[in-house]
This record gives sequence, C-alpha cells and structure tokens, in this order.
Amino acid sequence: MSETTLRASNTATQTSVASSASSGSLIVANAMRRGLAIQNTSTAILYVLLGGGTATATTAHSVQIPANGYYEVPYGFTGAVSGIWASANGQANMTEFT
Repeated sequence: MSETTLRASNTATQTSVASSASSGSLIVANAMRRGLAIQNTSTAILYVLLGGGTATATTAHSVQIPANGYYEVPYGFTGAVSGIWASANGQANMTEFT
C-alpha cells in the first residue's frame, strides 16, 4: 500500500463570482491547489460541478450548496469548478489554498 503525504498550505486567495442562472466558471484548474472552500451567499441553491464542463441544476452537478451554505472541495482536487444558481442573487465567495 502506498503512503500519502499531505502538503501544508501557506497561501489563501479569496475570489468572488456573482450568481447567474447560466452555467459559468467558479474557479479555473490549478495544479498548486491544496484546498478550496465555497460559501454561497445567495438565497438560492448553487449547483456545483467539479471537473469543469457545464453545470446544470437537474443532471450535471456534483453537489448542491444550499442558500447561505458552505462546501469544502475534497482535499487535493485541482480541476476546474463550474456552477449555476437556481436564481440569480448573491454570489459565491471562495478561498483557494495553495
């Protein structure tokens, strides 16, 4: 069995994306990413798709973040993240750890 070594993060970068009823990029792929936290400040559900592509509310999403909800992307995931809201209000506030 192989051993996994977790690398510590010493940098946190904050970004925000305005909500939209159309699918869009929340954050681009980053090979140096160690972690990603997403806070949905909207009163509507945010549907998030890990791995890029087009997020949809019905079939193409990895997780639903409820109104004013919080989600931590699995440790070590470095791919793109897209999202779409059930209705456009608020934003996604993200902190990326590298």
